[in-house]
Amino acid sequence: MTASPKAEPAGGRERAAQVRTLFSEIAHRYDLLNHVLSLNIDRRWRHTAVGALDWEREPGGTYLDACAGTLDLAHALVVRPGFHGRVVGADFALPMLAGGLSKIGGHPVDPVCGDTQRLPFRSGSFAGAMVGFGVRNLSDLETGFGELHRVLEPGGRLVILEFTVPPGKLLRAGYLVYFNHILPLVGRVVSGHPWAYSYLPRSVPDFPGPDALAELLRGAGFDSVEWRLVSRGIAAIHVAAKGPGAGAGDPPPGS
Repeated sequence: MTASPKAEPAGGRERAAQVRTLFSEIAHRYDLLNHVLSLNIDRRWRHTAVGALDWEREPGGTYLDACAGTLDLAHALVVRPGFHGRVVGADFALPMLAGGLSKIGGHPVDPVCGDTQRLPFRSGSFAGAMVGFGVRNLSDLETGFGELHRVLEPGGRLVILEFTVPPGKLLRAGYLVYFNHILPLVGRVVSGHPWAYSYLPRSVPDFPGPDALAELLRGAGFDSVEWRLVSRGIAAIHVAAKGPGAGAGDPPPGS
């Protein structure tokens, strides 16, 4: 078993291993803390994100929930009236996927232990893809976005739900106090992890803002990149599409 890192992930080659270990260690309390610390607003955000996926274009298609964690987004899609496709939930922390199995029951969700920066799927495999609160933890955004672009079929959408820093001065000030002081304290007490809920909020200000993230998506080959703030800028939803004329791309490494 991988030893727990003694310090917060900083970057470089070891970041992915450290983040995997972090989420493996907090998986047993992850859902509880998400809902409590967000006052259940995260459920509404996920509902909105799934609504932006345009799954109605291909309701029987196969969709990817990348950085799937405990499969919340996957579940939010498969229970939509009219959806009769499948969702593949991929995450590189197996305990997170295991923690979400009770949600999916008999629904058509296939958990797969896989890294978003090296997705184990053929090019053009998915009618659409979504990521909820996961891209912030990628060690290489360009690589991750390139992989998500590769596995989408032409015309498929990518939806990203992620925290951001609110633009309004008063809300931003209160948000940062909550994120930097209250959340780490509650998270540490409930999860039992010494620094996970210090690292997670600190990763938000260091993450590219909505405009910069949109440029990275365009750089990965996505078209029609748009974004909107939700809950007055606490989070942002990016929607991007793989152009209808785009090729499938190269196969995944090692395929």
